Amino acid sequence: MTASIIYQGDLRCKATHLQSGTVVETDAPTDNRGKGEKFSPTDILCVSLATCIITTMALKARDMNIELKDTKIDVTKHMLKDPRRVAQIDVTIHFPQLQLDAKDKLILERTGNNCPVTKSLHPDLKTNIEYNW
Repeated sequence: MTASIIYQGDLRCKATHLQSGTVVETDAPTDNRGKGEKFSPTDILCVSLATCIITTMALKARDMNIELKDTKIDVTKHMLKDPRRVAQIDVTIHFPQLQLDAKDKLILERTGNNCPVTKSLHPDLKTNIEYNW
């Protein structure tokens, strides 16, 4: 088992990662009768995509003796109303000053584009990934 989740009422959940004990709490967004005081489940979906991209890239970068520390990522979620779902996720990755050739950048971008979360998303969900070197 990966996590244990308790619905706390008032459209909030508390998820505990069993291996580490780390807790993540969710709240429904304000546009769906929640308070918006914590990440919504769909926010976490978007964050999962972005963190998977950079983690997968960092694994490859480590093999290439490249350090991606201090990379900043902006994520924007676009929702549809009927049916209510995430329609598009925009991910913009801002790398620190790196001296990389075009080949290394291409290898890392291809790695990011093929992270496990990307491959797990429904094909109808549009993802835009921008790499700012």
